[in-house]
Amino acid sequence: MNRCTHHKNHASPASRRLHILVLASLVGASTFALAPGAHAQQVPSGMGMVRNFPDAALRGALTVTSANEARLNGQPIRMAPGMRLFSPQNTLVMAHTVIGQTFKVNYVIEQSTGMLHSAWILTQGEAELPRKGNSDGVERNYRAESDLIKK
Repeated sequence: MNRCTHHKNHASPASRRLHILVLASLVGASTFALAPGAHAQQVPSGMGMVRNFPDAALRGALTVTSANEARLNGQPIRMAPGMRLFSPQNTLVMAHTVIGQTFKVNYVIEQSTGMLHSAWILTQGEAELPRKGNSDGVERNYRAESDLIKK
């Protein structure tokens, strides 16, 4: 039995190099096509830039107690099934990896269910910026002179 060691379907080395160059140029062109969109995105605050939080986001202290429950400003709250917890670098944090830890966060409550929808763990600089919410755990419907002095 004779075996053929050269097929017509095999590309020559020069042809392979041409294919690789074309592929590399297509990858490079797609990178340049995506570059304008990359500039429009915010760089995570952990890397020195400012994150944009939703207008509905409030400030509070979050303690994850289980994979689907937490304490927000000392009150128990259920986390929505798709709840997202973001690190200061804006990466997703799996809730089960931070059980028992308390963080100062900006958070959003889902209107229809009252569940915690999203939370962003704040950097020191972000935590110092004023934001609506119950950040100290004290609720009241009046102001004192000492409140004005703090600001």
